[in-house]
Amino acid sequence: MDWNPKRVRALAFDVDGTLFSSEGIILETYAEAIRRFSANSQIPIEIPDRERIMLEIGKPVKTIFLNLVPQLKESERDQISDSVLELLVSKIRHGEGEFYPKVKETVTSLKNKGYLILAASNGRRPYVETILEVSGILPLFDPILVLDNDTIKTKPDIVAKYIRDYSFFPDEILMIGDRSSDHEAARKNGSPFAFCAYGHAPEGEIPDWEVSLAQLEDLDRIF
Repeated sequence: MDWNPKRVRALAFDVDGTLFSSEGIILETYAEAIRRFSANSQIPIEIPDRERIMLEIGKPVKTIFLNLVPQLKESERDQISDSVLELLVSKIRHGEGEFYPKVKETVTSLKNKGYLILAASNGRRPYVETILEVSGILPLFDPILVLDNDTIKTKPDIVAKYIRDYSFFPDEILMIGDRSSDHEAARKNGSPFAFCAYGHAPEGEIPDWEVSLAQLEDLDRIF
């Protein structure tokens, strides 16, 4: 798409693979949650390997567990999902997982330049807010929208609601992320996309972008 960086007023950040990497803790967390559910329910479940789990990261939570444990009922998948959330929040609060370099400095600088700072993640609110809080940037964000499985079911819905709520033109909001759901959120709304090439996307997953970021702080040089 033709776009003018000077038109951008708001920056919508994905979280996992953009500001933070859960890769180092994700396998053990999912394995622990599945083992816990399996022991309590007496339902034997094979634990997915790291590659299979990482392919799902970035998708809506209900989609992740539908793909990983399709044999379970939705209520059972939700139990595992709740357990994963609880474990991840605890681990992040205890310093596990990895923040990408210069997260606080970059987002603070962009906020000080006058950009509206937004979150656009498929993660649940406690997960998103814990990451932002632990990194010290939660106060920089305008009110955070998350999937509610009602009016906001996908990441494109999140970006569309920001556009409506703030009366933006589509090219005034830049979607920043690493996975196909981030690319889709930009493209479905006619918004520009900044691809975090350092994130979790397998090679070839993202077909095009307006900006490619080798590291997050590149954003601060562009804007």
